[in-house]
Amino acid sequence: MGPGCVLSPLLFNLIAVTAMKTLQIVWHPHPALRWKCREVTRIDAELRGLVQQMFDLMYAARGVGLAANQVGLPYRLFVINPEGDPEQKDQEMVFLNPRITRRKGSEEDEEGCLSLPEIHASVTRATQIVVDAFDLSGRQFEVVMEDFPARVVQHEYDHIEGLMFTDRLSPAALGKLTPMLTDLEVQFRARQKEGLIGTDDELKAELQALEKLRT
Repeated sequence: MGPGCVLSPLLFNLIAVTAMKTLQIVWHPHPALRWKCREVTRIDAELRGLVQQMFDLMYAARGVGLAANQVGLPYRLFVINPEGDPEQKDQEMVFLNPRITRRKGSEEDEEGCLSLPEIHASVTRATQIVVDAFDLSGRQFEVVMEDFPARVVQHEYDHIEGLMFTDRLSPAALGKLTPMLTDLEVQFRARQKEGLIGTDDELKAELQALEKLRT
């Protein structure tokens, strides 16, 4: 193992495919949130287990969507359930290596983010999109999405591109959120200083190692 490659407990747990505590939602400014994710090239039982963990974490946090890099995985995949109800399994969708091929219309509505707790702002998104992706069976599909489900997909798609909804705000709107963003960063750096979270370099090395496992 080279000196620049750090295998954290998270990575060892990932390899072993252990319990749900293996993954956790990361908060700003974790480097994973600015990571442009790599395409998934292998679908197996391990990946399906990770996807299930993502759904479980999403529901526990009362979310409607969750991208892989929000749980520290640098892969182009996300899960959604626009109803946010774990009982409505028919609303669950998994998008592997997605591409938004068309966008139509425009509307503004409030968004939040599980990686930016308690922070909300109005964001302009397309009202209708066409998405091309693969499911967990490896089948390619194309789906037209509108209104709130379309917004959820666009939000999660931004995540795997390394973007946050705050990147789409005007300077004035972003300025109103700056104190809360700063507070999250102060908390994050404090946990790093205490050794509860790796340094940015360690976290980036972990992401690079994870890439090699799945892409």
